Amino acid sequence: MGQDLYRNRDFIPDFDAILAETAARSRELAARVEVRTDVAYGPSPRERMDILFPLSPAKGAPLHMFIHGGYWRSGSKADHHLVAAPVLAAGGIAAIATYDLMPGTRLGRIVGQVRAAALHLQAIAPTLGADPARFTVSGHSAGAHLASYLAALGPQEASPDLPSLRGILMVSGIYDLGGIPGSFLKHEAEMTAGEAEAWSPLTSAQLVGPSRTLTRGALETAPFHDQATALGGLITGAGQPCELRSEPGLNHLTIVLSLADPASALGGVLADLTVG
Repeated sequence: MGQDLYRNRDFIPDFDAILAETAARSRELAARVEVRTDVAYGPSPRERMDILFPLSPAKGAPLHMFIHGGYWRSGSKADHHLVAAPVLAAGGIAAIATYDLMPGTRLGRIVGQVRAAALHLQAIAPTLGADPARFTVSGHSAGAHLASYLAALGPQEASPDLPSLRGILMVSGIYDLGGIPGSFLKHEAEMTAGEAEAWSPLTSAQLVGPSRTLTRGALETAPFHDQATALGGLITGAGQPCELRSEPGLNHLTIVLSLADPASALGGVLADLTVG
């Protein structure tokens, strides 16, 4: 039997060490800036976001929301505070959102939670000192998949309430879920074939509005490259702006460290997205 190309642990020798570094950098950043923790956007204990503020926020600051990955079945907002660093360096306010997890919560519900988080954040922007018209989003892995649905409609959807976004940065996303139900996640996420069909960005309507940037690490496995290229083609084919990138020397986890580094090329992309 061949290798499961979705099981990133098999392709990243220092997998656990990188996760530990990601969490440690998050704690370090949170210790030196103002953080408003567990801001509720819904009734579930995980329908929460942490909001991080720059040291000297200007009135009408840009607002950015990051959605963490974990294959829809793991992950925490606290371990991803580090991604706020380029946003704060650019004078923006950053929200790190989380959501309920599979298999206890179904995928359609999670998509709805991320949409609710974005709508709530945009609604409270003035109370945070942020400009709701300067709102952007990024996500990593499953978070990139979820971020796409802030400006997309699944094939079985009507017209949900969606936020008004200036741009979306999707990092190392999964955009064709067809291989997930039979992957190593079979007993961890318990995604059904019906969910994969209903929530694959490559068969969803990509709506006019925000600019999209799609990227992945050059060292990632084939599905992450192929699906980013395919989604980029779908978006540009519809006449909408989309930049397709690959980050040299990075894998599925080190790309998060790069995204969170204001001095890196990808951190610069996040900062530029934030400022507009």
